[in-house]
Amino acid sequence: MPNDPRAVTVCRRALRLILTLHGLITLADTAELLAAELVSNAVLHTKGPAALRVRWSPPGTLWLGAWDADPEPPEPPRPLDRLADAENGRGMALVRACADAWGWQPQSRNGSRGKYVWCELAAA
Repeated sequence: MPNDPRAVTVCRRALRLILTLHGLITLADTAELLAAELVSNAVLHTKGPAALRVRWSPPGTLWLGAWDADPEPPEPPRPLDRLADAENGRGMALVRACADAWGWQPQSRNGSRGKYVWCELAAA
């Protein structure tokens, strides 16, 4: 996806459609929030392209991940209670609070270096 703030909306809508078509609508609200935070960070903190990856792993785990062209690790999330009045900086704290697991890894893609930030969401 291009480095454009509108990419977040496009990713959210595409993710909701994918989850609906695959009978996973119960995960849509939380998955949209997680994907929006991952993609927002990718678009906000890099100048190059980014990508959202969605994967379903039976028996019931949704994997979401965002790749971007910046190889630097994401800042560690701060506790949400310390961010109540913050205007920004809550993204990874929300991911940590809402996902069942999350992490990141350095990655190369088409000869470009970057990172892949991912999270897992288990089906209830």
